[in-house]
Amino acid sequence: MHGDGPNALARAIGLLGDEWTLLLVRAALDGATRYSQFQAVLPISHAVLSQRLETLVSEGLMDRRQYQEHPPRSEYRLAPRGWSLWPVLIAIWSWERRMASTDPIRTPPMRHRVCGQEMTPSYRCRHCGQPVDARHLHVVWGPSGGWQRTVPGATTRRRSATSGAKVFYPSTMAVLGNRWSAAIVGAAFRGIRRFSDYQDVLGCPPSVLAERLTSLCEHDVLEPVASSDRADWSEYRLTRKGRALFPVIDMVVDWAQRWYVSDEGPVLERMHLVCGAPFRGELVCDQCGVGLHGPDIEVGEPD
Repeated sequence: MHGDGPNALARAIGLLGDEWTLLLVRAALDGATRYSQFQAVLPISHAVLSQRLETLVSEGLMDRRQYQEHPPRSEYRLAPRGWSLWPVLIAIWSWERRMASTDPIRTPPMRHRVCGQEMTPSYRCRHCGQPVDARHLHVVWGPSGGWQRTVPGATTRRRSATSGAKVFYPSTMAVLGNRWSAAIVGAAFRGIRRFSDYQDVLGCPPSVLAERLTSLCEHDVLEPVASSDRADWSEYRLTRKGRALFPVIDMVVDWAQRWYVSDEGPVLERMHLVCGAPFRGELVCDQCGVGLHGPDIEVGEPD
């Protein structure tokens, strides 16, 4: 990937900003491999399921293997690229459960099999083991970075929350499910505040930017505050709920840069200000402090 095209992060957000991608990967992590098994656990139409499975195969998240010739039947198993999304899903689960408790579908609890306790993941630096949030990182654009290169070309059309169908990750989809919303939140984490600055760095049409900022404020991810420069100006800052998205955003960055490698170099370069090492985060159990691994996590029943 060279030049002015979408970079690794834009490609990842365009893919993960589809609720069905997340749900199909989650179902596969739970053991679903066949078409009928995916349909049994998800309220998904034949047409959408076929299209999404094809996308996941073409994007390298799943491998397809025919297990029956007459009639032809295939199974879909997670490839390493798809399997490695489990930390992103755990981070999303944690954020939805802690910060989006008013949503109509409650996220179920999770238990850590190693210690046997119901847990909430914590995020820490792999190098020094210290807890981390966005304030603890120094982040600069890498060789393939840049504001407008990081805006996805498009995100797959997702189900409408007003269509009567359940939306399983409603708050997450409000952020990742629209390319401009995802870009705005990313810019907010990089310190962008004013309407004009969002417009300048992202190249977003003013009417679209206004609508997206309003939506993010309605979802309590951003909040308008009076500008320190002019009383009649507003700035849009991350709320506590918005700041808590950091592990999700950071793990998407990490996943994107691992699996969509560019000859140019990374999109972002991150340094942990506490220990001075290049940053990579990891999820740990808040009960026992042990690093989390997919097979060690058990999903409970919804509250």
